[in-house]
Amino acid sequence: MTDAQSVKVTILGTGTSTGVPVLTCDCSICTSDDPRDSRLRCSCFIRVGGINILIDAGPDFRQQAMRSGIEDVDAILITHHHFDHVVGLDDLRPFIFQNRRKIPCYAVPQSADALRDMFSYIFRDGNYPGVPRLEMHDVEGPFDVASRSEDDLAVRIIPIPAVHGSLNVLGFRIGGFAYMTDVSDVPFASRNLLEDLDVLVLDALRDRPHPMHMTVDRATEVAAEIGAKQTYFTHFSHEILHSELESRLPEGMAPAYDGLEITARL
Repeated sequence: MTDAQSVKVTILGTGTSTGVPVLTCDCSICTSDDPRDSRLRCSCFIRVGGINILIDAGPDFRQQAMRSGIEDVDAILITHHHFDHVVGLDDLRPFIFQNRRKIPCYAVPQSADALRDMFSYIFRDGNYPGVPRLEMHDVEGPFDVASRSEDDLAVRIIPIPAVHGSLNVLGFRIGGFAYMTDVSDVPFASRNLLEDLDVLVLDALRDRPHPMHMTVDRATEVAAEIGAKQTYFTHFSHEILHSELESRLPEGMAPAYDGLEITARL
């Protein structure tokens, strides 16, 4: 596949809201010397056809961007408005120093409204000196993301409705790649949007049940039903040891880790 025909993904973070290691914790996972057990908050960065797309911007975004060499962002796809997925939005300021075009942000209406309130100085006022030039869009169906630098470049985004406990959230599909973090279920009405995937990234918090996330067993079942060629699990708590989980997953499924690079067809 050429760059114009592929979706190139960098997993920026795979940790739950606390990150791993967890502050004050000395458990075997928080003190592990395996770098794959060190997890920043969940996010991923996608390069496709010259367009740079960020999914979620949590409290670790600045660190993640520096580590992965992110030099520009053309759009931000927001899964939902919880703190660990959005509080890094202000760190997008440097990306408008050279290019003054606004960076569009896309979210389900409930989250879009919450973010307009949480970041009113960005989305409602916008006059604060140095404020990030971000523009919020309510997602109601598929949409196109364009390059902020080249007017003739655009890529199609397919939003995937899901639930995070009682909260409506979004996953996103670009070509043969789909990203579904912070989900307690992927409704059957959304499954047809996930057919014929090269790569699926899917929530799998821990083995014990949680009202807002899938367990590893449930995530494995859902992944088998969706049938992507390769599934990577993400949003791990400090109850998941990477090597142990890796050893017990079925073929075609694996735990993601910070810095993992993935390629799928466009």
